[in-house]
Amino acid sequence: MTLLAVERIKLFTTRSPWWCALAALAVVIGFAAIVSSAAPAGELTDVSLTQFGYGFGMAVIMVLAALSVTTEYRFGTIRTTFQAVPNRTAALLAKTGVVAALSLVVGEVAAFGAWGLASVMRPEDLALNTAAEWTSVAGVGVVFALASVIAIAVGILIRHSAGAISLVLIYALAVENLIQLIPKIGKDIYEWMPFRVADRFLTGSGPARAEAPLSQAGSLAYFAGFALVLLVISLVVANKRDA
Repeated sequence: MTLLAVERIKLFTTRSPWWCALAALAVVIGFAAIVSSAAPAGELTDVSLTQFGYGFGMAVIMVLAALSVTTEYRFGTIRTTFQAVPNRTAALLAKTGVVAALSLVVGEVAAFGAWGLASVMRPEDLALNTAAEWTSVAGVGVVFALASVIAIAVGILIRHSAGAISLVLIYALAVENLIQLIPKIGKDIYEWMPFRVADRFLTGSGPARAEAPLSQAGSLAYFAGFALVLLVISLVVANKRDA
């Protein structure tokens, strides 16, 4: 509990988490407002469309998560942390837990805010009547939390803000889509890319669902497993090299 309290204080005494959280909320809710105002009447019937901007909000959260680690390496405070807590794994897991919890809260507020705004703006019935519709909204926070774990792992491995942020943003927003351009096997590989799988988890049912290689629950497990494996690798590396 002490480690969690320390990491919470370190996180919230800097400005970047506050700005990133606000930016993520603004992006997700803002895109919902744009989609709701632009779509012709009767066309916005899928609840998942209210979360159109979640990917951009997730990118902001990943920047927040990466910065939570790389700024400590940049200013040397990570050395003080490791001197006070020789168990590096415990210290880094505490940081991961705090950032993931914040990401979860931001994701849920953003998702339900976007859905609520769309429900007010649109004449269609956007009530959450099915488990898939609940997942489309409530699942955004879970995806944000797991994405933050991935970004923290990348931050631990790279240790430089510019490099870590560039990598997570380029991969999440561009690389997976570009994989589809590989002749013959590109689209098959794309379906197994982690952020594509996370998107499958959120979109739930639909015409394309039958063609998905994993079920909705399996998609979440796959994405969580990817985040866990990357975190474990980063912890092993952190324990083997100098701070």
